[in-house]
Amino acid sequence: MALNSNRSYGFETLSLHAGQETADSATGARAVPIYQTTSYVFDSPEHAANLFALKQFGNIYTRIMNPTQDAFERRIAALEGGVGALATASGQAAETLAILNIAGSGDEVVSSASLYGGTYNLFHYTLPKLGITVRFVDSRDPENFRAAINDRTRVVYAETVGNPRLDTLDISAVANIAHEYGVPLMVDNTLPTPYLMQPLKHGADIVVHSTTKFIGGHGTAIGGAIVDSGKFDWTNGRFPSFV
Repeated sequence: MALNSNRSYGFETLSLHAGQETADSATGARAVPIYQTTSYVFDSPEHAANLFALKQFGNIYTRIMNPTQDAFERRIAALEGGVGALATASGQAAETLAILNIAGSGDEVVSSASLYGGTYNLFHYTLPKLGITVRFVDSRDPENFRAAINDRTRVVYAETVGNPRLDTLDISAVANIAHEYGVPLMVDNTLPTPYLMQPLKHGADIVVHSTTKFIGGHGTAIGGAIVDSGKFDWTNGRFPSFV
């Protein structure tokens, strides 16, 4: 089926069809083809130059863009209610890529202390080696985030449902606090998935996933995703590299 942009579709329909609104243009295939290619043919040197300069949208190199990944990214973005998504090799890759594009040496992250073990290790051991300080707080009281934010804070991070403690985050309250100080709220939505919770609708700015878990569903593939709400003001002065 082809999705009509003027209609609103249910979660199940988006799960099946978002990202591939029409059949494959080359073959008519209903299922998304798996494009097993590292690189792509350019029409001309000018075409290649425009693609690499991001003046024109299109496929450049599979590490950056692939039609199969594109269908997945658009589907995840639709399910989360975001404007766009990026597929990564793992959930840890999603977190690392998202954090390092926001924070650098001398910056700080305020994070819930209730975290998946791999995330805690990333925040506690790896990020400090890159000059990024992480301040851990008890996420059960949103005011703890406020107390830890300072002028070096670049992002607030938490999990929708803490793994493994299973404590739930007051997303709206924490998002409001983060926005008071001009920083985004990044939420790991791995455990509930967008089927049970859509953090962007409650004020979060970025969602990350380990798609290895419930989104993958079968324990056969490792993956991750980053979803952007498209609503955060990156021009507020805290993020000069974004403007």
